Amino acid sequence: MRAAQISSHDGPAAIQVVDLPEPDGEGKVLVDVHTAGVTFPEVLLSRGEYQLKPPLPFVPGSEIAGTVRSAPEGSGLRAGQRVAAFPAFGGFAEVAAADPALVFPLPEGASFEQGAALPMNYLTMHFALHRRGRLAAGETVLVHGAAGGLGTAAVQLAKAAGARVLAVVSTEDKGRVARGAGADDVVLADGFRDRVRDLTGGAGADVVVDPVGGDRFTDSLRSLGREGRLLVLGFTGGEIPTVKVNRLLLNNVSVVGVGWGAFWSGDPGYPQQQWRELLPLLERGALEPPVGSIHPLEDAARAVLELDERRATGKVLLRLRG
Repeated sequence: MRAAQISSHDGPAAIQVVDLPEPDGEGKVLVDVHTAGVTFPEVLLSRGEYQLKPPLPFVPGSEIAGTVRSAPEGSGLRAGQRVAAFPAFGGFAEVAAADPALVFPLPEGASFEQGAALPMNYLTMHFALHRRGRLAAGETVLVHGAAGGLGTAAVQLAKAAGARVLAVVSTEDKGRVARGAGADDVVLADGFRDRVRDLTGGAGADVVVDPVGGDRFTDSLRSLGREGRLLVLGFTGGEIPTVKVNRLLLNNVSVVGVGWGAFWSGDPGYPQQQWRELLPLLERGALEPPVGSIHPLEDAARAVLELDERRATGKVLLRLRG
């Protein structure tokens, strides 16, 4: 089978397409991959900077959509079934293997492109907003990086929960993507704190979704209202910020870590529970992942580089079939 492989830690440009044996399907669901999602961890993995460091060489790719080739007895899955899946690694390949607990039936009407955009971003954001952020209807959510795959997932899930969404983006073009995903207001990153104060009448946001970190972090804390929660999802800005904990006292605000993988690894049934909660939203069209660029497998390096250079608007995908 064809697969995109990381064989050195020299960055996205070093990702190469090679021929490899198909994965072992023992105890796993084998999926003929139609589309794979590209995520920021692939950028970090290509440099050896991710918290998980698989031995070289390896095939990256944590989210896929396609059809089941084979499934273990009792898994509830059947050959030919359309699914999305979270294989953790190995998704940038024509065939991938995934744990049955991390394979999710796609509803009628959901495309493979949409399916490949769901497993990591939407399940992560569902966990972030509901389990960690305790989001309630009527609250205000501020989303950084709101035009990317994770950001648009945050916008749509927050709107589906009845929240008002303020989207922070770096350019006007990205603002159009965030607004198309459902954001109520769009704010440019430069000077966002003052705009948030104006838009909320000085009350601040109830929840801040922050996958960026870096120099925005302090102003994100200052943008929180009374008993606000800042959700830390990552550091695409490159710098891991520190917290002066005295800042947490004034408005009784909280900084909350969001580690979806760390959580479900101790509760393997949790992702399926999440999927059951997402299905009604998918079926009624409340969740429609905005698709950005779609690359052939041969351009996997270019696709990952698009995220690295912050050029992505919407979900970046690899198409392996069709």
